[in-house]
Amino acid sequence: MKGIKILKTNYTLEDFDYNLPHELIAQTPIKDRDESRLLVLNKETGEMQDRHFYNIIDYLNPGDALVMNDSKVMPARIYGVKEDTGGNMEVLMKPAKRAKVGTVIDFGEGQLKAVVTKELEHGGREIEFKYDGIFIEILERLGETPLPPYIKEKLDDPNRYQTVYAKEMGSAAAPTAGLHWTKELLQKVADKGVHLVYLTLHVGLGTFRPVDEENIEDHKMHSEFYRLTDEAAQTLNDVRQNGGKIVATGTTSIRTLETVGTKFNGEIRPDSGWTDIFIKPGYEWKVVDSFITNFHLPKSTLVMLVASFTGRDNILNAYQHAIEEKYRFFSFGDAMYIH
Repeated sequence: MKGIKILKTNYTLEDFDYNLPHELIAQTPIKDRDESRLLVLNKETGEMQDRHFYNIIDYLNPGDALVMNDSKVMPARIYGVKEDTGGNMEVLMKPAKRAKVGTVIDFGEGQLKAVVTKELEHGGREIEFKYDGIFIEILERLGETPLPPYIKEKLDDPNRYQTVYAKEMGSAAAPTAGLHWTKELLQKVADKGVHLVYLTLHVGLGTFRPVDEENIEDHKMHSEFYRLTDEAAQTLNDVRQNGGKIVATGTTSIRTLETVGTKFNGEIRPDSGWTDIFIKPGYEWKVVDSFITNFHLPKSTLVMLVASFTGRDNILNAYQHAIEEKYRFFSFGDAMYIH
């Protein structure tokens, strides 16, 4: 068996754990988006370089495609009171477990109400909104941008939890790898001859749901809506045909591209629908050649996704390096470029 590399596939949840000092969890965004640090990781050799995000242009070549998720975060956290008891209720597009079917919630002066119609798994609830006017305008007036549960500080500028290219309203959380891009840096990338390609995947609340099963094969992924347009698919196919690489910004772009690639046996076609793809070690990558991503929570499906591309040991070594060098972690943290 000499010379044959055996890959472990029967991973447990503990295999994706790491010890993160609490002070490295970024609570606020850095002043200038592209001044974030960038850890560049070679997936084959494990070699690492410490750069800044504005250096990403050095790794993009004319004819490559840079793919970004243009989903926009909804002001999806709203506060109301239960009509029957007057008790306060916070809703993040799903009320908490204490809202029973039939509960009516008033979110302010009768402008927006909701009735709980169904109990869902993991404590979620299906609710039906009642309102007069345009729903998203009411939501923008009454709602707040939801931040991840590990961010405790209030955000001064809600736009800092949106990418500069956010367009399609529908996410409950930001595609955070894209938070590092500025319009100026994207223009430099385009001027270099890199194709800017946009797709849409609306990030659901399930992105924050922890993995409970010790055997990761038993974990059930949440579903999210995605869309890849005719134009985007055509550009990606042209890039492939001409030998360019497809560079994804973030795990949401990855999930969309790999969903399409899996569905069409490696081909890239325009498509839309719901995906619950679970990318973990053992997965055969079909579309993405390299990607930008943030540093993810221990034992999360996102760490597993990245590990499937780099190998578990490579990614945990990189995370340990980032901890020693005091990189900032999670949504408002620093970035990685993995190639």
